[in-house]
Amino acid sequence: MVIEHKLFARCLLALALLGGFFSLTTAACAEDLMDRIVAIVNDDVVLHSELQQEADAIRSKLAQAGAPDLPESELEEQALERLIVHKLQMAEAKKLGVSVDDETLLKAMNNIAAQNGLTLEELAAALEEQGMSMDEYRQELRNEITLQRLRNREVISRIQITKAEVDNYLAHAEENPGGREAYRIRHILIPTPDGASSEDIAKARKQAEQIMQRLQKGEDFAALATRYSAGRQSLEGGDLGWLEAGQVPSLFLKELAEMERGDMRGPFHAASGFHIIKLEDYKGGDRNIIKQTHARHILVRTNELTSDDDARNRLQQLYQRIQGGEDFAALARAHSDDKGSAIKGGDLGWVSPGNLVPKFEEVMDALPKGGLSEPFRTQFGWHIVQVLDRRDFDATDEVKRNKAKIALRKRKADEALQLYLRKLRDQAFVEKRLEDNY
Repeated sequence: MVIEHKLFARCLLALALLGGFFSLTTAACAEDLMDRIVAIVNDDVVLHSELQQEADAIRSKLAQAGAPDLPESELEEQALERLIVHKLQMAEAKKLGVSVDDETLLKAMNNIAAQNGLTLEELAAALEEQGMSMDEYRQELRNEITLQRLRNREVISRIQITKAEVDNYLAHAEENPGGREAYRIRHILIPTPDGASSEDIAKARKQAEQIMQRLQKGEDFAALATRYSAGRQSLEGGDLGWLEAGQVPSLFLKELAEMERGDMRGPFHAASGFHIIKLEDYKGGDRNIIKQTHARHILVRTNELTSDDDARNRLQQLYQRIQGGEDFAALARAHSDDKGSAIKGGDLGWVSPGNLVPKFEEVMDALPKGGLSEPFRTQFGWHIVQVLDRRDFDATDEVKRNKAKIALRKRKADEALQLYLRKLRDQAFVEKRLEDNY
């Protein structure tokens, strides 16, 4: 009520100062007062207009996904919770000095426009057609980047993946019978609060069991997930997408290995609450055979002392000496500016696709076995490269380890982010006033 009184006082002050614009200001103040507060979040508030905008966004997303409509009260409750968590994160970002400068914002907008084949002016026109001004979009994007930076700083940057974890992940994944390596799962989470009492746990268990019974009677999983799940993918009908086997929580993996498409299991109890899963699909994995090239090179960098022409001329002379029969390795040791490979006679070892810059790979891939390139330029300077050998390499294990690292990081990030957001929410002062709307 204090905030509402302050708003009224500001309106009265505006009326006193703006005399001649009395009627205009009165209308504006009346509109402000009608935009009532639906929640207090620490030192901030959620206004009814914000709630309606968020509810409309959720309603639109459900319609696009073909999900059934939620009852208005439940939709507003879900929208309000999303706004509360958003405001808590923005406040935390401000407290920690996390911000986005105009140059970064402009670069992000240019990237988004380019990805859609548009100029900034065309992007603005497209947004206008969708009912959003460029200023509104700019602010939304600034908030989005701010939140990502906050999460990177407070959550993702603190995640570490060890060799032992990767080994365990791979061993864990290989336990799947029938060669199942990835699963597509739908998920419902009925949460329990941090430090939940036995009553909280019993209440959540009962709700999860009731939902499971409804599913077994034929109700749509996506509809119930949208309505009841506290998982991050609730608005997608609980669809977690494709998960590598090692990325699936061990709580589910044994069950999933025995389930067939369409099967449902649960509820499973974990620290976050009670889980119900549905197996949409699964798949195995193929061998990853890649073409590798064994190559060596000589590099001459350009700098304040070596011009572009000087570097090219030096490489041309070395190229002619190699063509004349001089030893490539000896010349690389004596002349190459790539010190890492120079001591090995310019040897780059076995190179996989994507390991080197595109221009270098383009020239190298065009050479026959034993072939020597003429001098060419990349962003690092001028090169000559020689192909020593080529082979088909089974990179399955290497690819698996890289996938394992990515999956582990994603799993840890998702879990850590959920805990971080729950901590922000639990520690905040929140007073909801939704009942004032009815």
